[in-house]
Amino acid sequence: MVKFRKHVIIAPHIDDEVIGCFEILDKRPIIVYMEQITEERQKEALKLKERGFASAQFFQHSIPPQLIQPENILYFPDPVFEKHYQHRKWGAIGEQLVRSGFNVVFYTVNMEAPYTRHCKDQDMKRDLLYQIYPSQKWLFDLDHKFWLFEGRCKWMMD
Repeated sequence: MVKFRKHVIIAPHIDDEVIGCFEILDKRPIIVYMEQITEERQKEALKLKERGFASAQFFQHSIPPQLIQPENILYFPDPVFEKHYQHRKWGAIGEQLVRSGFNVVFYTVNMEAPYTRHCKDQDMKRDLLYQIYPSQKWLFDLDHKFWLFEGRCKWMMD
């Protein structure tokens, strides 16, 4: 049996990791942010590390090869059910890795995906989103579903 060393979340945008993978933050994942970000957003993302939830790395074009290892669990946005083109783009890379035999779990921030379910601690997720990402408070206020649901799935290859 393979013992997994690291949980690695590929997040196209800052806050995707909390919206889509809140329930795995207790595993202290490494979060790889792929968007070009402002200094304000980068400081927000580093709050997760300050609070002991995760470590953060910032890249724009490629995922660090030392993180793409068979013993790591890789979390990618879903390439099928996500609506945002950047989520689908990074999800397609996750799909290639699944087909190559890597351990990939797909997550969604699109709460209409067929595998979403109620988040176990909605209040804690909401509070964390507000505390970590105050620049996005307007978005969370407009659409409360971000803390109500979560969804992750694993594709099985023949």
